[in-house]
Amino acid sequence: MNGLIPSVAEGSRWANVIRPLRSRNYRLFFVGQGISLIGTWMQITALLWLVGTKFPDERTAAFWLGIVGFSGQIPAFLLTPLAGAWADRWNRRWMVVATQTLAMVQSFILAALTLTGQIEIWHIVALSLWSGAINAVDVPTRQAFVVEMIDRPEDLTSAIALNSSIFNAGRLVGPALGGILTALLGVGACFLLNGFSFLAVIVALLAMRVKPRPARVRKRVIHNLVEGFQYAFAFPPIRALLLIMALVSLLGAPYSSLLPAFAVHVLSCGPRGYGALVAAVGVGALAGAISLASRSSVRGLGRVILLAPVLFGAGLIGFSLNRSFLLALLLMPVLGLGQILLMASCNTVLQTIVDDDKRGRVMSFYSLSFMGMFPFGNLLAGVAAREMGLSLTMAIGGAACVLGALDFWRKLPALRKLVRPIYISKGIIPEVATGLQAATEQSGGSEQGGNGTTPAGPQAETPAESGGSDGSDRSDGSDG
Repeated sequence: MNGLIPSVAEGSRWANVIRPLRSRNYRLFFVGQGISLIGTWMQITALLWLVGTKFPDERTAAFWLGIVGFSGQIPAFLLTPLAGAWADRWNRRWMVVATQTLAMVQSFILAALTLTGQIEIWHIVALSLWSGAINAVDVPTRQAFVVEMIDRPEDLTSAIALNSSIFNAGRLVGPALGGILTALLGVGACFLLNGFSFLAVIVALLAMRVKPRPARVRKRVIHNLVEGFQYAFAFPPIRALLLIMALVSLLGAPYSSLLPAFAVHVLSCGPRGYGALVAAVGVGALAGAISLASRSSVRGLGRVILLAPVLFGAGLIGFSLNRSFLLALLLMPVLGLGQILLMASCNTVLQTIVDDDKRGRVMSFYSLSFMGMFPFGNLLAGVAAREMGLSLTMAIGGAACVLGALDFWRKLPALRKLVRPIYISKGIIPEVATGLQAATEQSGGSEQGGNGTTPAGPQAETPAESGGSDGSDRSDGSDG
């Protein structure tokens, strides 16, 4: 890992990891979200196992897993851009409280249907649509809310990576517990416990003391969407980040929806074995997230973003060709590592560079690049697995991820030329930052990039102008 993610910290790497916990609001979020995510992963594991074992043959099971995955994520494609605009207009904390409450209700309904023996596949599809709509609003809002939880701007990079660590710690513990509880008590117990786990994050959110955001002139939602789209996609580095995320999410990440059928029909393992496979993904993902959290700068993340899809794609190809449960257990952390390095690195760069008044919209496009692609990827994977088989479908997805990384590598030198002057203007390249910061202050610039007075447009194509008073550090995360 050290060769992949070089340290640029002046102090202890561990100190970089935990420094966001200096902020009271973030500490509350860390504990509450950590408990809730364990329950969430228990439910995900149990639900996919329920669908994967409901049908007698591998191809039918894979097809319905694709349908359920599509149902759970298609709302993100439709609602996420709107959610980003709402997150820039409304109180983000209360939006997250509302989404977490609705998610809790969904879990209790799922538990009631399962424990009473009335659960049918159409119930699962309908409740997956409900969950997808909730997540479509929750994810970009929660991503944008992170910056309001921390007291010191320099802690933002570590806070985002540590947030990924919480998620993947849940993915490590939750599936293992889910597999054990499914074997002992049935899937209904997992759904019920997940419902209660939401109380932890809701209480944490209510206990926070959040400073009100400055009042902004409100425009029509459609105007906000157009403005956000222009800001996000008119500048090549941001566009490149979103596209590589979308590719991996469309063709590579749907392996997770096919995994229950692969575990049952190819690896011949039970619920505990399936839970162990999902937990093994969490091991690799948690290691990658902690390593990213230990960094003190976004510099060098371009190389990580380049290598992560290669690691993920190669691991997926190896997994698809394997028939041994033990070897599969060893390959799963590679998948988790590659996927989290890509997602967390892109998230970190975007959160670092975005103007606060456009943060919700940019993070909605980031969420759309993976959540919005998942439903189509799951549907495509389910149909492809029914026609070609599980192994070939996964192998093709892995190969596509590697090819996408090669395309990103081709673009990287040009992206770096655009990035360097922006890093200088933000003070990320320290050796020349002091003088430019003084000049920026004299010209009325601000550390936050002018709060979005100018969307990324044609002027951003010129490096000298990209680092001007607009100050938006539109970066691919490479070492400037």
